[in-house]
Amino acid sequence: MLEVMTDKQFDKILKMVAMILDGCKDLSEAKEKVAELLDQNPGESAREEK
Repeated sequence: MLEVMTDKQFDKILKMVAMILDGCKDLSEAKEKVAELLDQNPGESAREEK
């Protein structure tokens, strides 16, 4: 079954990404934080759904 993301869900994800990036000094720190979040929530990552 194909799941469709609503505009509201997409906006919320972008806001969360912006919050993560806001506190980062550089790109490598941002990548580390995102990787850490993906490891904590493996069922929610896009990689798991493929």
